[in-house]
Amino acid sequence: MNFKRTIIITGGAGFIGNHVVRLFVNKYPEYKIINLDKLTYAGNLANLKDIEDKPNYKFVKADICDFETIYKLMQDEHVDGIIHLAAESHVDRSIKDPFTFAQTNVMGTLSLLQAAKLYWESLPEKWEGKRFYHISTDEVYGALELTDPEGIMPPFSTKASSSKHHLAYGSKFFTEDLKYQPHSPYSAAKASSDHFVRAFHDTYGLPTVVTNCSNNYGPYQFPEKLIPLFINNIRHRKPLPVYGKGENVRDWLYVEDHARAIDLIFHEGKIAETYNIGGFNEWKNIDLIKVLINTVDRLLGRPEGADMDLITYVTDRAGHDLRYAIDSTKLQKELGWEPSLQFEEGIEKTVRWYLDNQEWMDNVTSGDYQKYYDDMYKNR
Repeated sequence: MNFKRTIIITGGAGFIGNHVVRLFVNKYPEYKIINLDKLTYAGNLANLKDIEDKPNYKFVKADICDFETIYKLMQDEHVDGIIHLAAESHVDRSIKDPFTFAQTNVMGTLSLLQAAKLYWESLPEKWEGKRFYHISTDEVYGALELTDPEGIMPPFSTKASSSKHHLAYGSKFFTEDLKYQPHSPYSAAKASSDHFVRAFHDTYGLPTVVTNCSNNYGPYQFPEKLIPLFINNIRHRKPLPVYGKGENVRDWLYVEDHARAIDLIFHEGKIAETYNIGGFNEWKNIDLIKVLINTVDRLLGRPEGADMDLITYVTDRAGHDLRYAIDSTKLQKELGWEPSLQFEEGIEKTVRWYLDNQEWMDNVTSGDYQKYYDDMYKNR
């Protein structure tokens, strides 16, 4: 079968990646989508069982740091696009093991860049029709001040047009022209990879685009992250460990809205540009946790707030940034994107998904999914 385009999506078995892979496979049957994933602890092919037999989908188990394998794959498959999501992304893990984060996030990105450069510049058309899309994080910008720790946010945020959002916890936001000030090994590694991507455009002309996104939430997120971890803990009445006083503020974006933004930017974004993707939806951690408790309790038939006593305050982590807030104005004005879901809808859908998919959660927390797919690929 001849395909119009062949695109590698790295980290496609991960949380954000599986949503992007699914969107592209279903929306673009004329594209061949190659899901390239190392299948570390956070990569789970069970996330993609609904599309694994589609004729335009292919899975390749590989490490992005393995330059020779990546380069050969690009040549064999005639790849003309890369959407790079694969990364080590958990801040606590980066504090304990910064070397792994530097290796994967920096050297892995460099491996992909060099493979794309060498293959594409060898073609008669060179850069025409090619694109290297690098997904980064808002954490590279450092931290914003928290000018109103009490906040004036309503119970659930409205869409971007809400003026209350822009006054919720401060008047400043991350914009694309801010200088980088990473504070953790994770954000430092991502900042470095961003610089390499831009350098490959400036030095070689590689057609690149970079996006920096706020915190994602939704189905299939590995339960080391706050929302799925706390949903599961509330369900089983386990403690909810909250750093410090829970006053750190984050901007939350439903993962399918992020996938839509990636699709739009991959196809219509300007080469060498940076776009910030945010949910216009700031929440203090402690307020978000209370919403989760009330929602889980209600959906399980418990009195709302019955599990508030599960909240346990723990020592704050090192270098914990106080506030992140993305300004997506550029993306809205240039490409017309905005979040489709209000937070009330998104959190309800998310909680319901985790409560309805306890088998998925049990397999992930037990590690059984890794054994199953390890055995599958050993026998190939």
